[in-house]
Formats: sequence, C-alpha cells, structure tokens
Amino acid sequence: MVVVFVLGYIAIALEHPLKIDKAASALLIGVITWALYVFGGVDILGSGVSRAWNEFIVHNPGSDNPEAMLHFITHHEVLHHLSEISAILFFLLGAMTIVEIVDQHQGFKIITDKIKTTNKVKLLWILSILTFFMSATLDNLTTTIVLVALIRKLIDDQHDRWFFASMVVLAANAGGAWSPIGDVTTIMLWIGGQVTTLNIIGHVIFPSLITMLAPLVVVSFWLKGDITRPEIDEANRKEYTTHKEQVFILCLGVSALLFVPVFKTVTHLPPYLGMLFGLGVMWVVTEIMHRNKGKEYKSRLNVTGVLKKVDVPTVLFFLGILSAVSSMQSAGHLDILANWLDTNLHNVYSINLVIGVLSAIVDNVPLVAAAMGMYDIASPETVGYAANFMQDGIFWEFLAYCAGTGGSILIIGSAAGVAAMGMEKIDFIWYLKKISLLALIGYLAGAAAFYVQATYIL
Repeated sequence: MVVVFVLGYIAIALEHPLKIDKAASALLIGVITWALYVFGGVDILGSGVSRAWNEFIVHNPGSDNPEAMLHFITHHEVLHHLSEISAILFFLLGAMTIVEIVDQHQGFKIITDKIKTTNKVKLLWILSILTFFMSATLDNLTTTIVLVALIRKLIDDQHDRWFFASMVVLAANAGGAWSPIGDVTTIMLWIGGQVTTLNIIGHVIFPSLITMLAPLVVVSFWLKGDITRPEIDEANRKEYTTHKEQVFILCLGVSALLFVPVFKTVTHLPPYLGMLFGLGVMWVVTEIMHRNKGKEYKSRLNVTGVLKKVDVPTVLFFLGILSAVSSMQSAGHLDILANWLDTNLHNVYSINLVIGVLSAIVDNVPLVAAAMGMYDIASPETVGYAANFMQDGIFWEFLAYCAGTGGSILIIGSAAGVAAMGMEKIDFIWYLKKISLLALIGYLAGAAAFYVQATYIL
C-alpha cells in the first residue's frame, strides 16, 4: 500500500512531464490501496496495528475471523471514510459554485476596480494580509477559492498568477491555523476539547502571523516590476448585469460563505450543509432575478450553466488522494508512524514539527486524528511532561499550528493548495522549486516564534 502511494505521488508530482492528469493518478492510487487492503486484510488486521479494527472488536466481540475482517473493510471502513471525504467534496463543490456564480455576475469586478496598484510587491502584501484574516473567518479552502478567482481578474501572465496564488495558499494556511474555524484540523481540536477558542487565538495568532510575514519579507527584496492586467475580450466586456445586480450578488455570495461557520455553530451540523444551503439560496435568488431575461443572459448567468464551469477534475483529485490516505489510516500506517514519533522523539516540539512536515505529504486530518487518538487530554492537576497534553496545553496548540501551516511546503499538502493547483493548473515541480523553500522558511520562523512565546513570554 505504501509503495503504491509513493508511486502515485511521484506520478502526481511529474504530471506535466508524463502528460497524465494528476486526477487520474490520484483516483488509481485511491482505488488500488483499498483493493490491496482487502486482499491483505487478514494479515493487516491480525497484526493488531489498526486502531479502527481494535475498537471495532471491543464493540463487536467474537468478530475476530476472516469473514468479519472482510466485512469490516468493505462495509464499515469504506462507508465511514466515504462520509468524511464526501463532506469535504460537497463543501468544495458548493464553495467553487458560489464563487463561480459571483464571477459570472461580474461581482469581483467591484473589488478589482478598487485595487489600483500594479506594483507586484504592494499587490502581494495587500492580497496576503487580506487572505490571512479572511481565512480565519471563512476557512483556508474557501478563502483560497475566492482569492484565486480575484487573481485571475488582476493578473494576466500565467507564472505571475501561479506565484501570487501560491503565496495566497501560504497566507490562507497561516490564517486558518489560529482560528477554531479556520482549518479542518483546528475544528477537530476545538470540537474534541483539546483547545478552547480564546486560547487558540491568543497563543497561535502571533506565530501564524510570522509564518505569513517571513516569506513576504524575503520575496519583497527580489520581486520587481508591475503586473499586467488581463485584457477584457468583447464577450466579457458586455455587461450582462447592472451595477446594482453585481453589488447584490457579491454581497449575497460573501454572506453565503460567512454564514457557513455560523450555521455550524448554531446547528452543530457539518459545514458542507451550510455551504449547500448558501448555494441553494443563491440558486433560487438568481433564478428569480433572471427569469424575464433573454436566452443569452440565462445561458451565462443561471446556475445550471455555471455548474458546467466548475473544475470537476480538482474534485476528483481530492477524492482520489483522500481515499488513498484514508485506506492507510484504517490499516494502521498512521498509528505506527505516530507511535514511532512518540517513542523516538518524546518531545512535544519535535513531534509536532515532524507532523507538520509530514502533513505536506499526507493529509493533515488523519495525522491530527492519529495524534488525538494517541494522547488523552490530561487533567489540570497534571505536572511534568504530561502537563503538555492538558486542555490548551502546548502540544495541542503547537499541533494546530504545525498541522495547519506545514502543508504549505508542498502544493498538495493542504486543501487550499490542492484547490489552487486545480484552479490554476499549477505545476507540482514549479511549486517545489519556487515556493517550497519560502513556505519552509515561514513554517520554521513561526515555530521558533511559538517556542519563544511559550517559553519566555506566556
């Protein structure tokens, strides 16, 4: 399973030289790893390394036989992980559709018209700071989708767009790490009771800010020149909507996105349902707005037409890569890794730094889940090394930081990176050469800031 994952990862990295779309490679490794898990299920589960299987036996005594093992993998685990993956995919699909609706109604034109500067450095600082705070309010995935759509309207040159979109990914992941609703991993820790709202904000915002600022400062020394605005062709020059309609749809779209964390807090339902609710409202409103307009307007502005423009290969890429990771999580690979880190490092800073780097290769959600399963929340009276694991302890806060920002080191290491990669067709190798070092500098600078803050200040 590991060999197949590594080979698939290489195929994804070499997408452009191989001329094979990354979504195809991801889907193959997603299916093959699960198939291998089924074929070797008796040996894998019999080894006792799968936490999921061990928990299943506790609740279903007498199930330790080959038939039960096969049933466990093909029904229990596949459906369990499918529900988690589907929630992410529907969230992504809803967010991309809402952004595309706003784009087709030329809502982003209102924002881009306000951004007058063409200086690369100034524009990069404006977009990065905007992204940093937006991702804490929305989340890093939604924010990246919105900002990449904006960048398309501001920058014509492809490699300039790639660079700006990549820096947005860095800022989005940094902004998501310090907010309880900014990233899936911080949501997990928040809901699990490992961190509380005010403490995660107060203790992680400064390191996260350093993570964003460090690459920006480095880039500011060598980034020169101005960006070129894209030329508007005649099809786009035509105003399909009035200025009032543009403002209204922009406000409605932003409100729909902002409503998602509110919906989750009030109802305790998964965020994707809030996103689909927002999409449903926008769908109804736009249908009413354009019902008396001609066929040309409807074909461009109605949601049925907009859905055809949504980047389905990106959604399928997510499906494949998350399926592959979930198979290894179920089989116990990630628990073996977590236990190895605990045994050999036994230092909260070292363990989390490694988890952060690994989250650039393996999705950060199962890594955080493995860490949460490995350590219980210590009681407030605990002293010594174990005190790091009490609620709002150093381990949990540093885990939120590392798992949230470490994924920026590689383009497919975070949901935000995958979304940007899909929308702008960013090359894996290009990102590795141009951005990975900057992301690593930011990651280590923020980690150092967290250590200094936790040791000498707080």
